[in-house]
Amino acid sequence: MMNPALQYPMFGPEIQCPHCRQTIPALTLTDTYLCSRHGAFEANPKNGELIHLQSGRHWRRWNNEWYRQHTHPDGIRFEIHEALDKLYTQGYRATRVIIARRYQELMSGYLERSTPWRSGQPEATATRLYGLPVEFSPDTSEDACWEVINFDLEKEPGVPVRYPYFRLFE
Repeated sequence: MMNPALQYPMFGPEIQCPHCRQTIPALTLTDTYLCSRHGAFEANPKNGELIHLQSGRHWRRWNNEWYRQHTHPDGIRFEIHEALDKLYTQGYRATRVIIARRYQELMSGYLERSTPWRSGQPEATATRLYGLPVEFSPDTSEDACWEVINFDLEKEPGVPVRYPYFRLFE
């Protein structure tokens, strides 16, 4: 008798669609999941990615959440902008953006740079995105989640003093 687990792709008999979050089934004896709204997703057992066949977008999973793996700075900037909007609607303001180190080179040309002249430290150059201070994550050897997740927002309750996030694609 064949092991039933071997009949399904690496993520099991069903997953949440990375786009719409509805439960989608695996096609047995393939590496494919099929969403009625978004089409086919193929699981790659070599690197643990889920690939949307229509768009070529890659996704990886951490703690049962799908994270799109970006190849262009506009994709991650848009994702951060959406998260800032969501925080705002929930009554929070972001105080800092931490971006995965793997995107440092990709994002370098899109970050606002300023030297805080009041700091008294001439070597300190602050990078910002949407008016918020930006830091890059620790190395993945220190925290494995940064191999998959793209960014994290530090937040606090309250509405931003100036809502700086409207400057999406300057």
